[in-house]
Amino acid sequence: MALVNLRRDGDVFVVEMCDGENRFRPEFLAELEAAIDEAESSSGAAALVTTGQGKFYTNGLDLDWVIAAGDEGRTFVADMLRVFARVLSSPLPTAAAINGHAFAGGAMFALAHDYRVMRSDRGYFCLPEADLGVPLVDGMTALIREKIGSGPVLRDAVLAGERFASVEAVAASFVDVEAPEDGVLDAAIALVAPLAGKDRSTRQALKRGLYAATLAVLEDPVASVATPRLG
Repeated sequence: MALVNLRRDGDVFVVEMCDGENRFRPEFLAELEAAIDEAESSSGAAALVTTGQGKFYTNGLDLDWVIAAGDEGRTFVADMLRVFARVLSSPLPTAAAINGHAFAGGAMFALAHDYRVMRSDRGYFCLPEADLGVPLVDGMTALIREKIGSGPVLRDAVLAGERFASVEAVAASFVDVEAPEDGVLDAAIALVAPLAGKDRSTRQALKRGLYAATLAVLEDPVASVATPRLG
């Protein structure tokens, strides 16, 4: 059974994550990246939207697997962050259709997109690492700071693990639009479809310039998974 499905809605490729909580582990990440490969290898006008099913967009890393995997798990986290960098710098316009909960790495994956649409009647955006007792690695911190900024919202999101409903996320400006459950995907498609015909190489060059410092960390397999030293 597929963990990720890909379909096309006009010029927009829709990547649907369909593995329950859509937790990041090797098989899931491989299928996700294969779907991105197919979208980006297309010709002509194209855009990319990712979404989940039911009450989950994605709940982030499969922490049980990562911890049990030891060094392999650490390498996997670097691979995951490389995929986030790929979305951040994609030649296609991208949008996350956040159909439900986006927690931890799932929230970070949503932040890697150009646009975010969040379901208005259910679901939270949350970075719960403070409650989990799991420090953010440098690649994660760079991405979060890039998209949320450096003010009180960043403080509350990271240090308090605040759960943001859609209205709060839109007010804080890290989500662009809120929509009812049956309108989330359509709203995300509507944001990127008008941009699908713009030149891909130019868009990617612009993104790589705009996010250069963050990409330098995310794409480095050592620096991305480093954690700040104490003292």
